[in-house]
Amino acid sequence: MKHRTIDSPVGTLTLVVDDAGTLCALYTDGQKYFPLPEALGERDDTVAADAVAQLAEYFAGERADFDVELAPRGTAFQQEVWDALRAIPAGETRSYGEVAAALGRPGASRAVGAATGRNPISIIVPCHRMVGASGAMTGYAGGVDRKRWLLDHERGVRQL
Repeated sequence: MKHRTIDSPVGTLTLVVDDAGTLCALYTDGQKYFPLPEALGERDDTVAADAVAQLAEYFAGERADFDVELAPRGTAFQQEVWDALRAIPAGETRSYGEVAAALGRPGASRAVGAATGRNPISIIVPCHRMVGASGAMTGYAGGVDRKRWLLDHERGVRQL
């Protein structure tokens, strides 16, 4: 494992790659479930160059979706939920129940919420696009203010 940090409009981001150089985590500063420093591996400011470039384009309003290779670590169900998150178009939202139903598990909205909260690759795997059944801005491991900023940013990108 190796990691690097970059500055962004939503604060410092920590990108973690596995031994093959594939992005396996992207954490926001102060994020819930941020790992202990030893879990990040050594610092190497050359890793994750594709992700860094695409994040710069995203924050500049030039990119809405990402196409970097990912290797998030989680259960089969978590992987299924994280794949479903990537299918939500930029600037749009889905409720936990809608994602559960799309996965063929209409009674699993809480499990979808738990998997979403454990998403290790924030922004690129857009867990910020999840809302409560009423459309309310529910919890976000990176903070609700950051979630609102990301959604507002994406909605501006989509209007270009």
